[in-house]
Formats: sequence, C-alpha cells, structure tokens
Amino acid sequence: MDTLRRTLYLQAAVWAIAGIALAAVPEWLLPHLFGQPFRLSREVAWIRLLGVESIGLSMLMVLVAHRVEELWWWSWAFAMVNVAFAAIVVLNAGFGLEEHESRIFWWTFSGVAVAFALGMLYGLFVSSREQPIP
Repeated sequence: MDTLRRTLYLQAAVWAIAGIALAAVPEWLLPHLFGQPFRLSREVAWIRLLGVESIGLSMLMVLVAHRVEELWWWSWAFAMVNVAFAAIVVLNAGFGLEEHESRIFWWTFSGVAVAFALGMLYGLFVSSREQPIP
C-alpha cells in the first residue's frame, strides 16, 4: 500500500503544479517549455480548462491516497488515465512533433508519464497481493 500511496501523492503534486501553471500562464508555458507555437488566442480557454481539470484530478488522487487501505482499487481509474496519457505523450514525442518543437522536453515528459504509469501499475499489483478486491 505504501508504494501506491507514495505514487498517488507524488503524481497529485505534479498534476497540481502542472495544472496551476497551465491555468495561470499558458501563453508563457507552452512556447518556452514545449516549443509549441501559440497561434490562436482562442486556444487559451481549452488549455486553461485542462489546467483546472488537472487540479481536480490531483485532489481526487489525494483523497484516494488518504484512505488507500480501504479504497486502493479505486486507483485503477488513475492507472487507466496514466497508461493512456503515457501512450499519447510517447506517440506525440516519437511521431507528432514539428521542427520547432522541443524534442528534449517532450521526451522528458514521456519518461515522466511512463514512470507514473509503471509506478501506479506496480503499486496496484503490490496492493492486490496485500489485500484482494472486496
């Protein structure tokens, strides 16, 4: 349970920080870190919404982490999101980047996403051995 709890807390912190940054300063964050051109001003609303959703997801991760002994199997929802998220980021880093986009940052982002997905899956594996699904 400790592995799953630590993974949930760590990932919640990362999602919250990323969400705050995306909600507050997407015009600065995307061009400077990701090398993404900021073409349309109407994109800002979607990016800010993603930031707010990331903050909400991180809050749910903390709630589950607080009661992980009883609700560890709820983490499967986060695991599915992590695996899909990692797949999308890796595929984008491998095949979807344009010339001016930061390859180093996207591959770093991919590594972090894969690490969180593997950490969550490992935590779920260990937790399922300690306590079966009710």
